[in-house]
Amino acid sequence: MTSGPTARNHTALPKARILVEALPWLTRFHGKTVVIKFGGNAMVDEALKAAFAQDVIFLHHAGLKPVIVHGGGPQINAHLDRLGIESSFTAGLRVTTPETMDIVRMVLAGQVQRDLVGLLNQHGPFAVGMTGEDAHTMTAVKHYATVDGEQVDIGRVGEITAVDAGAIQALLDDGRIPVVSSIARSADDGHVYNVNADTAAAALAAALDAEMLVVLTDVEGLYADWPDSDEVISQLTASELEKLLPELASGMVPKMEGCLHAVRNGVSTARVLDGRVQHCILLEIFTDDGIGTMVVPDAVVEGAE
Repeated sequence: MTSGPTARNHTALPKARILVEALPWLTRFHGKTVVIKFGGNAMVDEALKAAFAQDVIFLHHAGLKPVIVHGGGPQINAHLDRLGIESSFTAGLRVTTPETMDIVRMVLAGQVQRDLVGLLNQHGPFAVGMTGEDAHTMTAVKHYATVDGEQVDIGRVGEITAVDAGAIQALLDDGRIPVVSSIARSADDGHVYNVNADTAAAALAAALDAEMLVVLTDVEGLYADWPDSDEVISQLTASELEKLLPELASGMVPKMEGCLHAVRNGVSTARVLDGRVQHCILLEIFTDDGIGTMVVPDAVVEGAE
């Protein structure tokens, strides 16, 4: 009897097991749309940016339909600093003068978006950049901040009133990866507004009837009892999240409100992931354990995924 290599001594065997573990998720999500909000450290760390681009291309080749929505707070701040323009915030929102809005528009569509499109297109002719202005994809109205119960004018900051996802759907149908900057035009006054990227991603996910909304951030997920505990809630329902919202840190509120909006408007799951972890998207979508916080509609019970 001849002896030969066995499965036990094949050093590549763990890789095969990982691929097999991914199989049911590949089957489940094939052909489905995934909207990803790109932000946090993943936007500014070169290694994380490269890993993010690889994850998105993997999704594309695996038969999913990724859509990227981005803001660009760090890059906007840096550009304003270079021009000697002070950044100021009210109720967590950037005070956006007409001059500042010009910078926001230029940085988002002319720098952040172009960098990301370039990274993705190193792997093939996939990514197409656009903004919420294009083809009336996102329409906004002026948003006022609330301070001590009073409305405060913070300039060209908008909230989304309508989404027309036709242009994005056409790109997806053509096998492209849309990369969308979170700015939108008002139908009322014609002004262009700076829109929160978490909110924009959630609205777009709902309009596209996406399978999933993924929000990258700089924390591990939604903490059960922060700052007393760093235990991450792995899954919760929309109603459970709604009860927690008043207690959340201000930076997490738009992200979790976005998740809540998404799952209550047809999106199957919304997930908050730690963008500081390389390949966090693949770990969340294609492994049994996942790594972040998943929000599900109230009708979905634990273990149903």
